[in-house]
Amino acid sequence: MTSSYATDPQAPFLVALNLTQRCNLECAHCYLDAGTRKEGDKAELSTTEVKSVIDNIAALSDETMVVLTGGEPMMRRDLGELASHATKRGLMVVVGSNGTLLNDERARHLKECGVQGVGISVDSLNPNYHDEFRGKSGSWENAMMGIDACRKNDLRFQIHFSVTNDNAHELDDMIAFARESGAFVFNVFFLVCTGRGEKITNISLETYEKVLRRVTEAAREENGLLVRAKCAPHFKRMALELDSAWPVTAAHGYEAGGCLAGTRYARITPVGDVTPCPYMENSVGNVRDSSFSDLWLNSPIFRQLRAPILEGRCGECEYTKLCGGCRARPLARDGNMMGEDFLCGYEPQGGAVIEPLGAQESTLVWTPGAEEWLGRIPSFVRRFVRVRAESHVRKQGGTEVTAEIMGEMARKKFKGRGKPPLFVSEGPAASLLSRLGVKK
Repeated sequence: MTSSYATDPQAPFLVALNLTQRCNLECAHCYLDAGTRKEGDKAELSTTEVKSVIDNIAALSDETMVVLTGGEPMMRRDLGELASHATKRGLMVVVGSNGTLLNDERARHLKECGVQGVGISVDSLNPNYHDEFRGKSGSWENAMMGIDACRKNDLRFQIHFSVTNDNAHELDDMIAFARESGAFVFNVFFLVCTGRGEKITNISLETYEKVLRRVTEAAREENGLLVRAKCAPHFKRMALELDSAWPVTAAHGYEAGGCLAGTRYARITPVGDVTPCPYMENSVGNVRDSSFSDLWLNSPIFRQLRAPILEGRCGECEYTKLCGGCRARPLARDGNMMGEDFLCGYEPQGGAVIEPLGAQESTLVWTPGAEEWLGRIPSFVRRFVRVRAESHVRKQGGTEVTAEIMGEMARKKFKGRGKPPLFVSEGPAASLLSRLGVKK
């Protein structure tokens, strides 16, 4: 086994607030084991308590992204109020939803409350598969209407695709769907067997490797659509193998791909328990008894994740610092948070451990206009954009980053990206699915 390096606690990059266990669907893979119910758990955090937690998160950093999710967060009547409060505290707010309850009125309201985007789950272009996976007939059609509501009201949306052995063959079509529908991000989730997810078939090692490699290629190829792997830290290894100069790994100061649990990510349950991530059920404490900031900075479990002593192949691997494997999988299967990530097929080659590149002081000048540009970019990709902009300027032999350069980079990144026609005529997404060759 190998001891990884310890770092001083950094502010969370992302905090998921599970606002409720209530849900209008009963998805087979739900990590929260949420269900259809009119009334939530009486022990759920109140509006005042959630606002206090948000204040505490903001005190650590105003660049943290807060995900208001559930269950189904739209079953909480105070969703807009909570989003508005977090926005006023300077946090970036997104909503994680199944999309079925999202209509024009709600989309407008969320945008007015400062919500920067909504993540909508679409698990297949086959409505029957999606409906069965989500546990309710008509959920696919309603999710399409939710996407339509976002488009009509200029509310950014992401497509969340939970990949299994049964729908992995749809990956390329799903990427095309996300691109053509106007999604800002396409997230591919690799399930961890917790909650009701313990009862369903997950994904084979062969399929996992094949899908993740294709996700890595798509992330490299796509213009105008951010393609990301979730709960798949091996993405960093594949990204480095694909292009060692690609600034997408921690070695280049970007945090996509690797396991962030307890290091830059935490989850708060509907009743206030704090865990390293939504798939890890080992609570480090409750926000009713201790402040979130105190738990974040001082929890022994978080400290262990920040200075891990990994076992098995993860401890022997040259990618142990760039990847380190998913910590939720061995915890869920064996009760060992430091165990080997059994879903990774890579065999360590015995080479030296690849060291992440530490923060380097820039010698370039950022003009006020460029800084303003950067400030408008979502915080969770701001560092990546800064690195890319400075790299671009250096290649051109320049000494300063200007607003004009930032605008030029944005135009190149999103070249050809227009707002597609709305899903009307024969029903939500009918014309789009026809162009993709998919039959309802």
